[in-house]
Amino acid sequence: MTKTTDRKRSSGSLKSTEHVRQGSRMTHRKREPPRLPRPKPSQPGMAAGIEYHELIQTTDHPARVLCTDYCPEQMQTQEITDTAAFLSIHRPPWTRVRWIHVEGLQDQGVIRALAEKYQLHPLAIEDVLHIGHRPKLEDFQSIGDLPGRLFVISRSVRLEDDGQLVAEPISFFLGHTTLLSFQQTSSPAIDEIRRRLDNPRARVRQHDASFLLYALIDALVDHFFPLLDASSERLEVAEEELLNRPQMQSLQTMHQIKRDLVMIRRSAWPMRELVSQLQREPHECLSEITQTYFRDVYDHCVQIIDLIETYREIASNLTDTSVSMVSSRTNDIMKVLTIIGTIFIPLTFLAGVYGMNMWIPENEWHYSYPLFWIVCLLIAGLMLWRFRRGGWL
Repeated sequence: MTKTTDRKRSSGSLKSTEHVRQGSRMTHRKREPPRLPRPKPSQPGMAAGIEYHELIQTTDHPARVLCTDYCPEQMQTQEITDTAAFLSIHRPPWTRVRWIHVEGLQDQGVIRALAEKYQLHPLAIEDVLHIGHRPKLEDFQSIGDLPGRLFVISRSVRLEDDGQLVAEPISFFLGHTTLLSFQQTSSPAIDEIRRRLDNPRARVRQHDASFLLYALIDALVDHFFPLLDASSERLEVAEEELLNRPQMQSLQTMHQIKRDLVMIRRSAWPMRELVSQLQREPHECLSEITQTYFRDVYDHCVQIIDLIETYREIASNLTDTSVSMVSSRTNDIMKVLTIIGTIFIPLTFLAGVYGMNMWIPENEWHYSYPLFWIVCLLIAGLMLWRFRRGGWL
């Protein structure tokens, strides 16, 4: 398991290198900062949860629904265009695990059809539609005819081509043989797991639906490492620019790096709590083998948080160093200007005295002009010698 994870992380790091170089070049552009997190809009006193009848069918933004049925010997993936007709047909008898993935949350008709078919809880439906939730775990136990479901909200963070970090939640409903996943847009982690399912020898093909949930969360967690590699290289570039040619642009770059690290931390920190609950708390839909594998994911979460805290401290130290270097340069400039002004104070006095429009005895002397310059240069030289001896220069 460790070798497989290392290969995944190294491949992700290689992919992130291009993003890093693009990102380090893009840090010199002026880009709009990402919006800060805001609470979900809701009216005071509204009832909690969303009932099935409150979900409205829309056609402006149709959702993409993919269904993957598999067992150790066989796998089938199909894109669903008519959700109602698809749900009215029983799954193939050879199917061991059915994975239904929905991309696009505007089409609430698809969500309503799946919610009615698999009897999803109204509170969980509300959390799926409000994309501002932090990662969490909810255990909806079986009551009467209602089947037990494990509701999980995870988070995906990706780097866009323009250098922006985008974070969005992914919701999962785990049953005994079925896994439902909902997401607003496509995710590289989802595509990776789907490609892994194409291999008949893949470990995920040999286990139940809870192992598929583990594989998806593990892929989402591993995608934090390329982002941190990108932040590490950006910190190295910023540090080199800071030490060689400190500018105000360096402060802007450091501020953007710190902002990105805060955003990554906001997603990674609750992921550790989520994985900790998954590996400790038993559930009827979660196998013991899967809980054992979640220990490895928890170790990855701890590594990610350690790296985030380390990079944040480095970024803060570089910011302080940049401010100190700019302040030191300003002090050096002010020191030089002050010394020049101090030297010219007695010279200005002499020039003012002998520049008065009145009779002065020295003006009638033939050597008064060269003597004036000798005295001025002597005063300036003595002051420079005194400044250097006192360590002011």
